[in-house]
Amino acid sequence: MFNIFRKRKEYNLKNEFLSGLTVALALIPEAVAFSIIAGVPPLSGLYAAFFIGLIASIFGGRPGMISGATGAIAVVVAPLVASHGFEYLLAAVVLMGILQAIAGILRLGKFIRLVPHPVMFGFVNGLAILIFLAQFEQFKGETGNWLTGSAMYLMAGLVALTMFIIWVFPKITKAVPASLMGIVIVSLIVIIFDVNTKSVGDIASISGGLPLFHFPEIPFTLETLKIIFPYSLIMAGVGLIESLLTLTLIDEITETRGRSNKECAAQGTANIVTGFFGGMGGCAMIGQSLINISSGGKNRISGIVAAVSLLLFILFGSAIIEKLPMAALVAVMFIVAIGTFEWASLKVFRKVPLTDVLVMVIVTLITIFMHNLALAVLVGVIVSALVFAWENSKNIRAKNFIDEKGIKHYEVKGVLFFGSVSRFHERFTPKRDPKEVVIDFADARVVDHSGIEALHKLTERYLKNGSILHLRHLSRDCRRLLKVSEDIIDVNILEDPKYKVVSDKLS
Repeated sequence: MFNIFRKRKEYNLKNEFLSGLTVALALIPEAVAFSIIAGVPPLSGLYAAFFIGLIASIFGGRPGMISGATGAIAVVVAPLVASHGFEYLLAAVVLMGILQAIAGILRLGKFIRLVPHPVMFGFVNGLAILIFLAQFEQFKGETGNWLTGSAMYLMAGLVALTMFIIWVFPKITKAVPASLMGIVIVSLIVIIFDVNTKSVGDIASISGGLPLFHFPEIPFTLETLKIIFPYSLIMAGVGLIESLLTLTLIDEITETRGRSNKECAAQGTANIVTGFFGGMGGCAMIGQSLINISSGGKNRISGIVAAVSLLLFILFGSAIIEKLPMAALVAVMFIVAIGTFEWASLKVFRKVPLTDVLVMVIVTLITIFMHNLALAVLVGVIVSALVFAWENSKNIRAKNFIDEKGIKHYEVKGVLFFGSVSRFHERFTPKRDPKEVVIDFADARVVDHSGIEALHKLTERYLKNGSILHLRHLSRDCRRLLKVSEDIIDVNILEDPKYKVVSDKLS
């Protein structure tokens, strides 16, 4: 921790502070809005943003990534709050943190590498559209109806002005983050000229005191655990998936590599702490993370500054912050949404397999219409895995010939697994084959129990016809797999002392 403020070439201390301040301003309306969705006091979302943002920034595995209260968590906890109340939510958040910390300790974060690129594209595009659409709520009045007349024109004009400033300011100077300048300039115009437009204070008051330690007031019984555990498990999964996907995205943007297991542990610790201080729980925030990176925040300092600034706003600056026009903050989020969308994915539609396009579209649609990022990613991974299995199942082949001794040889190519078992059996003709048969696996692999069972059934077919079956050139891991299953398969393995398969050389 003492190395956080040590001067290094890869970051600029001024940019880190200014970027953190920009993020803090953008965090406020988001945290308040998510609190309303969850059915908890606005301060619960703000406290969650402070604790999770601070702890994840200090101990997390991805410098520059911003964490806080999120919509994904808010949607999950809303039914629990409605049915059992706020205290049960706090207990669920603590348990959520424990599960996430265990995932980090068990090093489960590495499984994020199994998420295919089309799923990442779909996730990012869906989230960008969600961020964009969510901002239109600010174009509605207190009754939920759309603003009309001068109120709508004024709101749209201020949004457009802020976006123009953010676009043009980097062409003048990059000394100050463009997003921060857009917020400051438009806010000054609104405050100085007393422009009547929607402000942060119109959503909710952010004034409050220091968060106090609070042990959840619930009965510690098995019945309570049954109530909160399903919510905690879903929150832990949603939180880790969103955090690790955000980490992967920031890795690609910065061309560096974060530490997924460390991030899991840090997210878990942060949620445990926030649960004991009245926070609603949360995870990494892709929108705010992109604001931070684009504003020059590459170190842990920016995240720490964002969290501390947020607490200072709550304690001392609420009167000023509540005057900020929502139009300025909406404009920042519009810019984030536009920058988040992977426009390059639209160009590759005709250059990649149709199945990859299908996965991208499915993940995007689930993200948009179901607001469930974890489900979207899970469905995308499952569809990708099924497509992969199907394509590999078609690649099993077996060329055969009979040598001068009358022994029939099958040279198998491909992967023998659950998906290719049927085609594997079709390649052999036990009733027409001679009394001795050799199956050569020099270009093939047996990878699962279905493959072993396929060999077992093939052996039985040859034994019924009085034939002897030999296996040759099995890789070391294949031989190990068959050795473990000696009780269900009985075949002769021919060894070739002059031959080694690739996996043997690498092991």
